Amino acid sequence: MQIAPHVADGPSRSAPVPPSRTPSEARAAFEDSASVGLGFVPLGIAYGVLVTHSGVDWWWTALSSAVIYGGSFEFLLIGMVTAAAPLGAIAVSAFLVNVRHVFYALSFPLDRVRGRLGRTYSTFALSDEAYALTAAEQARSWSSRRILWLQLFMHLYWAGGATAGALLGSLIPDSVTALDFALTALFTVLALDAVRDRRGDLPTPVLALLSALAARLVYPSQMLLVAFALFTAGLLARHVMTGRNTTSGNTTRRKPSHA
Repeated sequence: MQIAPHVADGPSRSAPVPPSRTPSEARAAFEDSASVGLGFVPLGIAYGVLVTHSGVDWWWTALSSAVIYGGSFEFLLIGMVTAAAPLGAIAVSAFLVNVRHVFYALSFPLDRVRGRLGRTYSTFALSDEAYALTAAEQARSWSSRRILWLQLFMHLYWAGGATAGALLGSLIPDSVTALDFALTALFTVLALDAVRDRRGDLPTPVLALLSALAARLVYPSQMLLVAFALFTAGLLARHVMTGRNTTSGNTTRRKPSHA
């Protein structure tokens, strides 16, 4: 006699699937910023060592990296402070070096950052690397907490690396030179990558080169300031001319034709 297998009444029920665990906002932001930290930490160490070798107390490094938080300007500021540059020259240098952040604000997702305090810190902690990550296509769904955590980690990378470099600066002999070239090398590599990614934009690197050469010939003692001013003026002039040409072209195309 054959016994039929028992079939339970009602619809079959599958085994419960455990809910998927999504990483926290802080963990996701840490993973996003890890690659930037690999560059921020050694660069901050180089800055801290440079400050110590310049004769400035180590705590000044921790304070400036936390309060100023402008890597390129901080490298420039060390030379200006040790040379007793006028306050007006320091202010103009800070403006010219950091004026690019005004244009970053046009597409930085500050509208997704919640709270007055959060937006204040996000505005303060806006850097080139934070803008590059948050303005990318995959970052359009990031929340306020993830953006803030990302900027906080970058801030900690820079301040922690600079403080460590200042504390370890006494262990590095003065014979080690070219530490102040670390930032120049970094921006040179970034510039080469940008030129390679935008091969059709030849006028921009040519304009930068001409601005540097003109500043070197006209005012070599203030080459950086003059080069920044000429380059900024050239970019603005090109933007205005391009806008006019685009508007003129649209007007010409929209002009009705008469038989």
